[in-house]
Amino acid sequence: MENTEKLCLECERPLIGRIDKKFCNDFCRNGYYNRKNRVTNNYVRKINRILSKNREILFELNPEETSKSTKAKMLQEGFNFNYFTNVFETKTGKSYYFCYDKGFLFLEDDKVALVTKKDYVQ
Repeated sequence: MENTEKLCLECERPLIGRIDKKFCNDFCRNGYYNRKNRVTNNYVRKINRILSKNREILFELNPEETSKSTKAKMLQEGFNFNYFTNVFETKTGKSYYFCYDKGFLFLEDDKVALVTKKDYVQ
């Protein structure tokens, strides 16, 4: 006779209860999905750290609504220009890059305009 007893996907203890049950408790369920998504979660955490650092640098260089800096100064502070949350294109074709509510626009001669987007804060 074949053993058809269902086992917890995490700890492999026998399951008691509903026929579609996969885990014996919340601890096993959380452990299973945390381990399964570890690589994805680590990748997302890495990106979020970069975005947070970029926003922090933008805030330090522009605590008010607008200011200017240089690309070199931003790089020196650790800014990563490859990571931003969104791009806003003006009617004139200029592209503002934002890290949440703090943004920047490339100008001539290594200069960068720094801005704060107000419509995020309502």
